[in-house]
Amino acid sequence: MNLGWVMTLASPDNPTAQVIVMSRDETAPVEPDMSVEVEDVDAVYAAVVDSGAQIVHPLQDEEWGVRRFFVRDPNGRVVNVLTHR
Repeated sequence: MNLGWVMTLASPDNPTAQVIVMSRDETAPVEPDMSVEVEDVDAVYAAVVDSGAQIVHPLQDEEWGVRRFFVRDPNGRVVNVLTHR
């Protein structure tokens, strides 16, 4: 995938092994420090909200095929939590 501002490189032998390169984030207020793909982003979002952690970017579907949100970890890093649709 290459959208100009974000590009994903995946292993042909193991497509879940990916490296994502970003120059900026097109739809979020900040650039994440890292991304984590989870099986059920809605369940993780509910658990994060219940924990009281700071949501930096709300849960939403993105046009490039992911559902995601950003959370700030206790050290101030922004984590992009996502599921491919």
